[in-house]
Amino acid sequence: MDAITLQKTTSTFEKDYFEDILKILEDDGTILFPTDTIWSVGCDATNAVAIERIKKLKQTNNTDSLIVLVDSIEMLKRYVEEVHPRLETLMMFHTRPMTVIYNQTKDLPENALTDEKVAIRVVNDPFCQRIIRTLGKPIITTSANIKTQPFPTIFGEISSEVIRNVDYIARHRRTDKTPQQPSVIVRYDGKGELVFVRE
Repeated sequence: MDAITLQKTTSTFEKDYFEDILKILEDDGTILFPTDTIWSVGCDATNAVAIERIKKLKQTNNTDSLIVLVDSIEMLKRYVEEVHPRLETLMMFHTRPMTVIYNQTKDLPENALTDEKVAIRVVNDPFCQRIIRTLGKPIITTSANIKTQPFPTIFGEISSEVIRNVDYIARHRRTDKTPQQPSVIVRYDGKGELVFVRE
């Protein structure tokens, strides 16, 4: 399918704008969009075919860079066996976007997991939340770069190779020149202690 460029501004979040996104995601499609952190390529997190398309775009079979985005703690609990109470509190008050690695997952395809683990982030960004709520499912994201390239901190740093190989290109935040950084990543160790994998 040809890439569809969003024609409406995201400040109004027009209904048909998200309906178009929904059609792409339901048709094994991929989207290029700004998350609550950096520009990313995304797809339906429950769609193994779409996830393979993203891995092909990234030119890697590695799943380490894949992150699942959910719109709420309630949605998070649908895909992991347990959310530690301390973690819920930390997610509410942590100042930077925080991704958590979970050991016990459910209802996600194997190619979304790394050694049966998955990295998931609850997003507070309204744009990302609206995409997820329109789909009714979490979305897989990964930085919008080929594996050998640095991740883009702004839209203008995204390579033409990535742009050519997605099905939908958002206009939201394209003109934002503020450099963005990836999220903090944490996990619990065997002793129940929180470990910062990336700060």
